[in-house]
Amino acid sequence: MIRTAAPADVPVIHEMVRELAEYEKALHEANATEEQLREALFGERPAAFAHIAETEDGEVAGFALWFLNFSTWRGVHGIYLEDLYVRPGLRGGGHGKALLTELARICVERGYERLEWSVLNWNTPSIDFYRSLGARPQDEWTVYRLTDGALKSLGA
Repeated sequence: MIRTAAPADVPVIHEMVRELAEYEKALHEANATEEQLREALFGERPAAFAHIAETEDGEVAGFALWFLNFSTWRGVHGIYLEDLYVRPGLRGGGHGKALLTELARICVERGYERLEWSVLNWNTPSIDFYRSLGARPQDEWTVYRLTDGALKSLGA
């Protein structure tokens, strides 16, 4: 079952964000607090949205956290999937596909023309899964990022 996240889900979303960061070998970079997630998802002006995947028993199996982007070429919004995570013991049960299916449904329903995300190059299980759904890598693009000192220096 896929459902829209509720404020009561923030602690488990935060927990899974940290699990994902550990899986991606970057737990030391996962500094977001529950309060920050609560504000981003459920504050006065939400900046992000989340869906929860549950087992038939109501156990939280995973989540998708996303936000809107915009394509100047297509002239419409799209969804950028920031995090997709299914807990290791529950992988292979269709939860990840169900989460992506829900986001694709939202895109179609709202007239959004893109559903995009990034994946680490070494994460071959996820890459294989995404390819099986028809997703294709955008190999001609390189992601750039400014953070920490470089961001502060440029913005000063």
